[in-house]
Amino acid sequence: MSQASPSARPVGEAGTPATRVESDSLGVLDIPDSAYWGIHTARALENFPITRRAISNYPDLIRALARVKQAAARANAQIGVLSQEKADIIDRVCEEIVGGALHKEFCVGVIQGGAGTSTNMNTNEVIANRGLELMGYERGDYQHLHPIDDVNRSQSTNDVYPTAIKLAMVFGIQRLLAEHRLLTAAFAAKGVEFNDILKVGRTQLQDAVPMTLGQEFRGFAHTLAEDYDRLTETIKWLNEINMGATAIGTGITADPRYADAVREHLIAVTGIPMETAPDLIEATSDAGIFMTVSGTLKRGAVKLSKICNDLRLLSSGPQAGIGEINLPPRQAGSSIMPGKVNPVIPEVVNQVAFSIIGADATVTAAAEAGQLQLNAFEPVIAHSILQSISWLTKACYTLRVNCVDGITANIARLAMQVESSVGVVTALTPYIGYTASAALAHTALTTNASIAELCVSAGLMTEEEVRRVLSPERLSGMVPITSSIAVVELEREARPTEESPLSPSTP
Repeated sequence: MSQASPSARPVGEAGTPATRVESDSLGVLDIPDSAYWGIHTARALENFPITRRAISNYPDLIRALARVKQAAARANAQIGVLSQEKADIIDRVCEEIVGGALHKEFCVGVIQGGAGTSTNMNTNEVIANRGLELMGYERGDYQHLHPIDDVNRSQSTNDVYPTAIKLAMVFGIQRLLAEHRLLTAAFAAKGVEFNDILKVGRTQLQDAVPMTLGQEFRGFAHTLAEDYDRLTETIKWLNEINMGATAIGTGITADPRYADAVREHLIAVTGIPMETAPDLIEATSDAGIFMTVSGTLKRGAVKLSKICNDLRLLSSGPQAGIGEINLPPRQAGSSIMPGKVNPVIPEVVNQVAFSIIGADATVTAAAEAGQLQLNAFEPVIAHSILQSISWLTKACYTLRVNCVDGITANIARLAMQVESSVGVVTALTPYIGYTASAALAHTALTTNASIAELCVSAGLMTEEEVRRVLSPERLSGMVPITSSIAVVELEREARPTEESPLSPSTP
């Protein structure tokens, strides 16, 4: 069946959209005949014109709501509080929604008052009206299938909504983990590709000791792998639900058998292991898990952003910067400077990280602001976290496909930097001592002579010894030194004279 939306309305005799009348405790409203939503959704559309960002922007949330309603219908039929016919219709509609149908009908704003009540009502109405259609009745003819009495049977927004947003987060994190794993593998592959390319390491933006470009990229892969593990750990905490709690956790209006039944059916329709919280009153009011998820997303985003900072630095130039690697050129970088290309992919990932940092602050404030038996601010928590998950997933994708996979090494520049680097003197300190090494470094910087040449000419080590100690394998630590190292003892006549810029070595 084609998906209907509020913008596609049949036209009445006078050229106006055809409507139906629905009522609630506040009065009556005209509802477009073409709409699957009803009066509670209509009031929310009037009350919350805030973001103009509908909950349909988060398909994982819509699918999660459908799964919760589906499991509830099956549980209600099992314990005998809902007819099998109605349960089957609700079940069928929920499967359609999970498959992608009717998502545009979930039109209430994601930021809303009421602790998610409008989202729950929107869901109930869409399922009821599509169910009525399947049963051969008109939309709005709720005597045959009621949004609250039937679709919302044994439920409250206060257990449906937090369960659904947790489930939506699990769906999203699973997708994020898949992209995260691919990005980690891309960095690891570059680590293998760049395995033998020596470069200068840096600390505090100053030249340090040598390493390989492969080691640097493997480091990126390993730091991402750590965050993969941390993100995975959050799923088990999200799988604790409060279905059966109803309004505040006491289970009022729900059969005592319902909580276990709905949990079992929710596991069956999602394939995700779930547990009912041991204290439903606590679980209904506590938002601690959302802070954990948000904080973990922030950690991953910050570390990914740091990697992007490094990519921008390493590719800076290309002539007047570090210029060790080349990022794939993606687009023109300037409207005034011909030929300029900017690191736009790392830059956009940086901005995603900044947004996630801000979203985490929002989640923290919203979690703290909850009062007594309910946190009324779960809508902004849901919006913040679901957006962070979605944006981070897309950031991982574009960084991998549009950047990391196409990175190349500027081999000639790397070799030149290593050859002229004073940092290699660190490898000589176990042999000639710190004082002599410092003097060599000072002389190299002032004369542009190489460390190896200065060390040999000063008689501190032989050419063969210097070549062995300063080999790429040893400089990068790829071949570890396993035996003890003795400081070179020099005869007095071999030591530098007072006129030499080298100071005597201290054993």
